This record gives sequence, C-alpha cells and structure tokens, in this order.
Amino acid sequence: MGVSFDTSRSMVTRADIDAARRRIKDVAFKTPLLRFPVLDDAVDGTILIKPENLQRTGSFKFRGAYNCLSQIPEKTREKGVVACSSGNHAQGVAESARLLGIPATIVMPETAPKVKLQRTQDAGARVITYKRGVEDRYLIAADIQQQTGATFVHPFNDPHVIAGQGTVGAEIAEQADALGLKPDAVLACTGGGGLSSGIALALDADLPGTVFHTVEPREFDDYRRSLSTGELQRNEKAVGSVCDALMSESPGEIGFSILSRLAGEGVAVSDNEALRAVAYAFRELKLVVEPGGAAALAAVLTGRFSARNRVVCVVLTGGNVDLAMLERALHLGKPGMV
Repeated sequence: MGVSFDTSRSMVTRADIDAARRRIKDVAFKTPLLRFPVLDDAVDGTILIKPENLQRTGSFKFRGAYNCLSQIPEKTREKGVVACSSGNHAQGVAESARLLGIPATIVMPETAPKVKLQRTQDAGARVITYKRGVEDRYLIAADIQQQTGATFVHPFNDPHVIAGQGTVGAEIAEQADALGLKPDAVLACTGGGGLSSGIALALDADLPGTVFHTVEPREFDDYRRSLSTGELQRNEKAVGSVCDALMSESPGEIGFSILSRLAGEGVAVSDNEALRAVAYAFRELKLVVEPGGAAALAAVLTGRFSARNRVVCVVLTGGNVDLAMLERALHLGKPGMV
C-alpha cells in the first residue's frame, strides 16, 4: 500500500499561485532578482539570478510546503504530517509545521547531507532514515501514515505544493519588468518538477513568449527524456549524483502535464559541471549554493544552454551544502575555470 494524499483536484491555475502568494507573504522571503556584470561578460549575455538559496530554510521548498500545510483542516492537524525528502523539502515541511504547530515526521535517506538532516531535526521534526536505492521511502511513509493518520505532503506531485513554488515565477515576472527586461528564457534545477511546473504556469500568464527549461544531472535526466518523448520516463538508478536534491525517480504526473505543454527542451549537466558552478557562485557571485541548486547556472556557464545575446533568468534553487562538498567544489573549480 502506498501513501495517500488528496488528488481530487490536480489542476493548478494562475489564481492558485496568487492565492499561495497571499498565504506565504508574511513568512516566506521575496528573494531578489540579481545581475552580475562578471557573469554577463562570462556568457556574453544578460543573466538574471533568482537566488532561492537565500529563501527561508535555504531553498524554494519552504514556499510550497507552507502553502500546502496551511490548508490542512484544523481538525486533522493534530495527527501531524509526514513527508519524504533528501533534505530541502524536509526542511521546508519541518519549518512550516513548526510555525503552524503541526507534528512532523520526515523520511530521509541516511546519506542526506548532514546539514539537511540536522536542520530538519532542529525545526522539531522527527527524522526516520532509510537506505536510498534499497528501501522504498514511500512505503515507509505509508506505514507511518497508517499508524498515525498523518497527512502526507508530497515533495512535488501536489497542486498546493506546485502553486506555492509557482510564486517564484510570479516574482520573476514582476522583478524583471521592474528592471525593464523581459527574459527570453528561464532555467531552473529540476527534480520531480514541482518548482519547474509552477514557474512555467506563472510565466505562461505573466511573460508570454518566455520559454522555460528544465535542468538536471546528466544521469538523472528523466524530465529531459520525458519532454522529448512525450511520455513519462524513469531513471535507471536511485543514487549516483552529487545533486542529491535532483534525483527523483520520475517526473510527477501533475507537473509533467503542465511542462509537457509549456516547457522547451530540457538540459542536462554533469556532476563536475555542477560542482564548478558551485565554485563559480561562491567566488564570483559571493553566493553559497549546493550542487543540485547550481545545475541551471552550470547550464549557462558551460554553454549547454547558450545565453549569448539573450536575457536568461537562472534560478538557484538551494544552498544547503555540507562543508566537505563545498570544499570539493572549490578544489575542482579553481579560479579561472568555468
């Protein structure tokens, strides 16, 4: 038996994103849209950086988690929530649950970055670890749900989560307009597609003509392949990338139904390219980003997505990186290397 969650309304609309903005406005940060001349010169284009690594809990995940948890009926909140995550969704759910007074249990891989495990616990959540690639996290969550009656909060295949993540896209549209710029494209690091589909929905309404592109690790490019074939594709393995936040098994059905209509061609980068982007962000942009949060930046730095003579918005999706991983990135991406 798998986890159960509300699928009675799978459609997500622009109005849902507006409603999410109202729910999260007093608790989530409106992250800035930044420009860096050194980056523009490096890629011969105009790059707009949306640094969700500066978001509460260190990633965009807080937006969707809070929007979802805040809509749980009062009478069922005491039973708690349960979620599965490699770390960023875990922290978003844990912090949202703390703010709303809801007990939270999070199922996390035992290999998750220590900083993500610790901060999830620091927010008051109970953490249960599992062996990634060996045990099924959803079965573990289903057992917890059956025992407690807790509400399951899916990391990406949930309309409330997608609407919350879509607030990133709405902000990009407003902030780009304030700068007098219209992006030709928006790139975001993509796992299950909650953020990506939410952004694509917002762009479709607010920035028609701007094309959204997913960016994934090369060996976990299920979204790129799914968009190419028009059918859901799965990754052959569950482990094997430094981009721990982007190793979803397969695209979420709700997000794919959106992105199959609204997204352009997907992009894939190697682990080393993601690590070099982490180093570049640290040294040149003075931003701390985790490998999975730097994949979209890697795409433009390497030219896998050409920004030449274009305006491109890049979403840095997370900054929860262990010191050892940051040191690895800095050693690999030595000054002068892209």
